[in-house]
Amino acid sequence: MFQKLYDKALVWSRHRHAAKYLAVLSFAESSFFPIPPDVMLAPMSLSQPARAWRLALLTTLASTLGGMLGFAIGYFMFDSISPWLQQSRYWEKYLLAENWFQQWGVWAVFVAGFSPIPYKVFTIAAGALQMLFLPFVAASFVGRGARFFLLALLIAAGGERLESGLRRYMDRIGWAVVAIVAIGAIVYKFGGFS
Repeated sequence: MFQKLYDKALVWSRHRHAAKYLAVLSFAESSFFPIPPDVMLAPMSLSQPARAWRLALLTTLASTLGGMLGFAIGYFMFDSISPWLQQSRYWEKYLLAENWFQQWGVWAVFVAGFSPIPYKVFTIAAGALQMLFLPFVAASFVGRGARFFLLALLIAAGGERLESGLRRYMDRIGWAVVAIVAIGAIVYKFGGFS
């Protein structure tokens, strides 16, 4: 089952419009969309290792531009979205972002850009807290770029050997991920975290 999905993802990653889809996903994820661009960048870098650096640059630029939209949302519309945000699962992450900004300033944007923390929350928080715009853009570009170039480098360096290994073990990897998510959901629900 997962092997077929993996093969399909590789086919989609070779689509003639795949780079445009990657750019749109990268832009949207930085301000409002929940799916990270890594899910497209990785198979695209794997199927087209010669283009991995260019794809990483495209992802970085689009993500940084999306981060600017997130900044604008926070700067101009925070009062409007605040009630929704407080009721969403992102509120605690927003409070974490505020705390990080107070402690580390612009470095919080860099860390959020590189890590799996929801970057969109930090872009909106940066605007809401009226962070200086140019340092925000620079930290976004460097943090996101470090993440996407590292991913592209690792995937492209693995090449055919990585692809054949992933393909061979994709069903096991897929079921392991499903099990981890299920266990995490059970622990979250019954562990008093909800």
